[in-house]
Amino acid sequence: MRGMYIHIPFCHQICHYCDFNKVFFNNQPVDEYIESIGNELAILKREGASFDHAETVFLGGGTPTALSEKQLKRLLEIIRTYIDVEAVKEFSTEANPDELTDEKLRVLKDGGVNRLSIGVQSFDDELLRKIGRTHGSLDAERVISKARDIGFENMSIDLIYGLPGQSIQQWEHTLDRALAIDLPHYSAYSLIIEPKTVFYNLMNKGKLPLPGEDIEAEMFGMLMERMEKQGRSQYEISNFSIPGYESIHNMIYWQNDEYAGIGAGAHGFLKGMRYANIGPLKKYMENVAKDQRPLLESHVVTPIEAMEEEMFLGLRMMTGVSEMAFLEKFGKRLEDVYGEELRKLLEDGLLGRQGDTYKLTQLGIYRGNEVFQRFLK
Repeated sequence: MRGMYIHIPFCHQICHYCDFNKVFFNNQPVDEYIESIGNELAILKREGASFDHAETVFLGGGTPTALSEKQLKRLLEIIRTYIDVEAVKEFSTEANPDELTDEKLRVLKDGGVNRLSIGVQSFDDELLRKIGRTHGSLDAERVISKARDIGFENMSIDLIYGLPGQSIQQWEHTLDRALAIDLPHYSAYSLIIEPKTVFYNLMNKGKLPLPGEDIEAEMFGMLMERMEKQGRSQYEISNFSIPGYESIHNMIYWQNDEYAGIGAGAHGFLKGMRYANIGPLKKYMENVAKDQRPLLESHVVTPIEAMEEEMFLGLRMMTGVSEMAFLEKFGKRLEDVYGEELRKLLEDGLLGRQGDTYKLTQLGIYRGNEVFQRFLK
């Protein structure tokens, strides 16, 4: 196990685009849930999971920073019981700009967190209101300045493009503000409309004015060009960093390595098995209280599925997929398994070959989903 993901499902505000497992913070059993995280870790350890070689811990949500200082401190104490925090390479937490008080920043720093992933999404106040965010554009700049003062160096912000009513000019303004902060890492995603979200319901009623594919592609092109000019290399389709600041935890996902998923609705991949935890808090906590793994479903990954995952996850990264690495991992030649698909993608100009490695071309980066679909049977 290389990494550990811990899900904190609480939010003070539900964003209009979010389909993750989350609940409003008020009147929830937050303290009991935090203790349940510790109980699940104990169950996993008893069942033979080894946390000794974990390289990363990632607190996601929901919003981990929705917790109070006291609750955050308790959560970090529990994690330290099972993980040698000083030994992990990267201990990250997601954060909302308007929730990161000086006190919470100090609790996180003292608790071993060394990387912040801050959900900024936009530097346009009007757009922030439209998508259901509670912070303003100045909050993001202020909290990053505070975090630097407290000693955080490794920070990233998330941005979203293709938002309802968003213009090219608004996106350019957001990139200007984001790059002026001069962070080592940026993540930027195109808006995806997911079922059971406010935006999904609005779209079905014809009340969601999305920019359209051409404008979205122009925004993506502007993103890549601006990041490159500012020395932030695109190491994965949606992620940009200066050398040495790539997200180690996310690389574990893309390199198809194993990680534990802890908490309500968390997903994990351990001992060749992908699994999902029960989502509803009460049911999750009841299972853990009975000393049972809170599993909703689990699936042993077949060799064919493992090879498919290797391709569509590995090709997300600019380093691509190596023939030698594929052979060492699966005992089969890449061309023997996917020769026809690779030839067609090379002909279509979506993949290129460099030495023994297949990589997305510039056109392939724009049409990534089309490339990945070719490897799913």
